[in-house]
Amino acid sequence: MSDRPYNVLFLCTGNSARSIIAEVLLNQWGRGRFRGFSAGSHPKGAVHPIALELLKHMNLPTAGLRSKDWDEFATPGAAPLDFVFTVCDNAAKEACPYWPGQPMTAHWGVPDPAAVEGTETEKWVAFREAFRLLDNRIKIFTSLPLASLDRIKLQERLDAIGKARPAEGST
Repeated sequence: MSDRPYNVLFLCTGNSARSIIAEVLLNQWGRGRFRGFSAGSHPKGAVHPIALELLKHMNLPTAGLRSKDWDEFATPGAAPLDFVFTVCDNAAKEACPYWPGQPMTAHWGVPDPAAVEGTETEKWVAFREAFRLLDNRIKIFTSLPLASLDRIKLQERLDAIGKARPAEGST
């Protein structure tokens, strides 16, 4: 890969919650080595209000976040992608656009907190759990010794991260 930051795209169907949270977390934990983006196959057009509130509560930036179509990242002039991760099962099953440069891909499925019906507390618990899963996976990902892993070993690690669960009580 190159001297520039690694560009990482998180995909979901609606691009309103999980992929947005992942984008923000990667930009936080990537510390300039990684640049996070997010998009959806059928974007909702707005970021879920609980996702925004949770990010603000965690003292993470929310300025400029928007729900966008994944086609933005497959057009000429788009940022070259190094990694593409699906965070919802629906997006993982869809035919993705062609990503120039053949980025590494993996599925990091997370239950959709935006689909939870119930009390406000139940909804917040679902968003918090999605945040915990993504936070854990992104911390593992950003700590990988990328320069010393060949593509096969790196793919194995990326796939394993998609199965990682945070320890109880961790954030």
